Amino acid sequence: MNYEPVIGLEVHAQLKTASKMFCACKTSFGERPNTNICPVCTGQPGALPAVNKRAVEFAVRAGLAMNCVINNTSEFSRKNYFYPDLPKGYQISQFDRPLCTNGHVDLMSENGEKKRISITRIHMEEDAGKFLHDTGNDQTSHVDYNRSSIPLIEIVSGPDISSPAEATTYLKTLRNILMYLEICDGNMQEGSFRVDANISIKPVGQKKLGTRTELKNLNSFRAIEQAILYEIGRQTKVLDAGDKVLQETLLWNDALGTTESLRGKEEAHDYRYFPEPDLPLLTVGQEWIEEIKKCLPELPGTKANRLVQSLGIPEYDAKVLTQDKKLADYYENTLKFFNSPKKVSNWIMTELLRLLKDGNMEISDCNVLPKDLAKLIELVESDKISGKIAKTVFEEMFKNGKDPETVIKEKGLSQVSDTASIEKIIDDVLAKNPDSVAKYKSGKVGLFGFFVGEVMKVSKGQANPKVVNEVLKKKLN
Repeated sequence: MNYEPVIGLEVHAQLKTASKMFCACKTSFGERPNTNICPVCTGQPGALPAVNKRAVEFAVRAGLAMNCVINNTSEFSRKNYFYPDLPKGYQISQFDRPLCTNGHVDLMSENGEKKRISITRIHMEEDAGKFLHDTGNDQTSHVDYNRSSIPLIEIVSGPDISSPAEATTYLKTLRNILMYLEICDGNMQEGSFRVDANISIKPVGQKKLGTRTELKNLNSFRAIEQAILYEIGRQTKVLDAGDKVLQETLLWNDALGTTESLRGKEEAHDYRYFPEPDLPLLTVGQEWIEEIKKCLPELPGTKANRLVQSLGIPEYDAKVLTQDKKLADYYENTLKFFNSPKKVSNWIMTELLRLLKDGNMEISDCNVLPKDLAKLIELVESDKISGKIAKTVFEEMFKNGKDPETVIKEKGLSQVSDTASIEKIIDDVLAKNPDSVAKYKSGKVGLFGFFVGEVMKVSKGQANPKVVNEVLKKKLN
C-alpha cells in the first residue's frame, strides 16, 4: 500500500531577553553551572514569579509576524510532570488559553508553488534546566539550573507538512523570521531553537489520520530531515507487516541513524494542567499590540520583494540574500560603497557563501568588511585587476581581514596592462606553438581561447585580459 506522511512541528524558541521569564536572573549562555539562579527559578517555598514584560512583547512580535490573532487575555498554567531538571516539579506554561492563535506562514513548496502552513498556537512558557553527564563522578548525572526559567515560545504548526524536505523549508523560514524580529538568536547548537516533530502516515487519499509518534529535541536541520525520513520508513514497515503503530515519544540516535522509544506518548490530561495560582490572567491591551505592530522590522519576504522591485535583481538572488538578516544587511551595506546590485550579489552568492560554507562559518564570522568587498569589485570593474586575481585576493582578505589594496601590494598581484610587456609574452607563446598558429590561420579560430589561456598562465593571471585579447588578435591576424 502507498502511504503519505502527515507532519506537524512544535518549535521551542528561546527569547533574547536579558532576564528570565519569572525572575531577574541573567539568561547568558555558557556561565559556570548554577550561578544564574535564585529562589524563584529554583522553586523555593514562598518564592513568587512575576511575568517578564519584555518576553511578552517578544511573543506578541512573533505572533504578529506569523499572522496570528493576539488574544487580549491569556492564562498561565502549571504543567505537572516529573521534570528532574525543573526543581519545582512542574513547568509554568500556557494550556487552553494561549497568547497567540490561528496564524500561518507561507513558503515555497518542492514543486515551486506557494504553500501555507497553519500556526495553531504560539504560547509562552519557561525552559527547563540541563543535565550534565560528564561532570565529576562519571556514575552520576548533574543538573545545571542556569537555563531553568529562560523564556520560551512554543510555535505549534498544523498537520500540514508533507515531506522531510518541506519540514526543513518551514523550519528555516520560521527561524529566519525570529532572527529578523531579533527575538531569538536561532542557535540550534546551544538549544535556542529546538524542534519536536509529530509524524504519522496514512494511505494516500485517506482523510483519517494515522497514529502519530513524537520525535523530541531535534537540534539540527540535517538531523530533523533524517529523523523524519527514518520514522516514515519505520512506520511504513510496521503497517506493511500488519502491525499497529504505537503512540509514543521517540528520541533520535544520530550516531546510529535510528529512532529509539523514550516513553508512551502523554496526552494533556496526563499533565494535570491547572491555572497557575501565583499569576493573574495575562492581559495585553490592543493599544500596546498596535504599538508593537508599528515597530516590526522588515521581514524576509517583504525585504526580498523590495530587493527585486527596487534593485532589479532576480528573485532567486533576493531569496538567497534574505535567508539570513545579517547576510541581507551585509549585502545592502556593500551597495552603499559600490552600487551595482547584480555584481555585488554575484560575489556574495558565489565567493563569500562558498568560503563561509567551507569553513562552517556564519556571516557574522566574516573578516571581509562590506566596504572592502565593494573596493575589490570596483578594482575588477575598472580593469585594475582581473577577475581571476580578484578571487585570489578575496580568499586572502577572508583569511586575514585586510583590505584588497594591501593584499595586492603584499602579494605582488597587480594587473599588468603595459602593452609592451604583454606583447613580449604573446610573442613567446606563439613561438612555442607554431603548429597551433598554423591551424588557427587555416580556419580553426576556436584555438584563440587556447592562446589566451597560455598567455594568462605565463603571466600568472596578472595580464590584463582586455589588452591580451587586443594584442593577440593583431598578432594572429
